[in-house]
Amino acid sequence: MSDLRVVLVDGDEALERWRYVHNIVVPPAAMSAEEARERLVRGYRLENAYDGEVLVGCSTVRPAVGGVVTVIARVLPEFRLRGFGTALYEHALGYGRAQGAEVVETCVLGVNEDGVRFARRHGFVEVERYVLDGESDEWVDLRLAL
Repeated sequence: MSDLRVVLVDGDEALERWRYVHNIVVPPAAMSAEEARERLVRGYRLENAYDGEVLVGCSTVRPAVGGVVTVIARVLPEFRLRGFGTALYEHALGYGRAQGAEVVETCVLGVNEDGVRFARRHGFVEVERYVLDGESDEWVDLRLAL
């Protein structure tokens, strides 16, 4: 892995890059530009990750509620298993801790076995598997006490 550069989403072009990664990694939850923009309005911290100038991933940190923060790191499939996920996760986790989080949650698409393994290796414990109403994809919620 080269030097990972994490950049806060600021502007439509950066948001489109974030949305691109999100939609590649979790196609069942693909979102429109408006849905992505809505995340910013709700106070989500959205960041893009670059290896040099190459986009390799993105992250989301949802605002802490009751000491619980949700941190999601996404790495494009062709860049996995190179340390980018760990670096991006640790960066996002640092932000979550600065928000006073005592517990961290994450959500992974069930078929993303790399993502589930990654979360477990970092101490997350599965708390729930579910399928959203009217859909067929399984999601896994995991939790980590700090």
